[in-house]
Amino acid sequence: MSEAFRQLGTPSPGGIVCTADHASNHVPADIALGIPAHLLGEHIAVDIGTEAIAEHLARDHAIPAHIAAVSRLVCDLNREETAPGLVPEASDGHPIPGNVGADREARLSRFHRPYHSALDQWLAAAEPKLILSLHSFTPRLASRDEPRPWQVGVLYNTDDRAARIAIPLLEAEGLNVGDNLPYSGRDLNYTMNRHAEAAGRPYLGIELRQDLMQTPADQARYAAILADIAQRVASALT
Repeated sequence: MSEAFRQLGTPSPGGIVCTADHASNHVPADIALGIPAHLLGEHIAVDIGTEAIAEHLARDHAIPAHIAAVSRLVCDLNREETAPGLVPEASDGHPIPGNVGADREARLSRFHRPYHSALDQWLAAAEPKLILSLHSFTPRLASRDEPRPWQVGVLYNTDDRAARIAIPLLEAEGLNVGDNLPYSGRDLNYTMNRHAEAAGRPYLGIELRQDLMQTPADQARYAAILADIAQRVASALT
């Protein structure tokens, strides 16, 4: 057991696996963030809906999942160790006073490094055909007045092999698809840069809009869509 992550299912060589870096809003009892409790249910603390979808993928679609077990407000697992936002002092206009002056090295040792070391080992043992990187985004940021009409975003940095296959498949599902939107994988892609791009492993970076994943039925539906798309992408990869 680890307080940084949990794993569901057993990867098989040449199969598909899922990662969910921001799936949890858990804050350990010995860490005081100093924020109102309701913010732990907001997008600044967790990628809403991703935990349930990752569980569906592992349980119902044979896509094992490596799932974060701590809030991004405690330690953002999808940031470089040197990134200022790794232990955020503010997020989307909300101050996080408990992180001001926090022991950054302790957070890295306790959460970030165990999460990524375990993911290294997990992927090396399986050598999957495709990694499905699962995130979600808020329809509107509080600190920025910009519409986000996309229902799903496909993110990538330099390796767009899976993205190029997936985007038309997602559009054929009737979805409004953002190509490296609502933000770019060239700017924020640490987990996939490290575990996919650096190792030559194809990956499909997915961002789902959070207002579309509110109910268990919504979550099951999107898990089924993503499982189907991921399988078709994996089959099409050369």
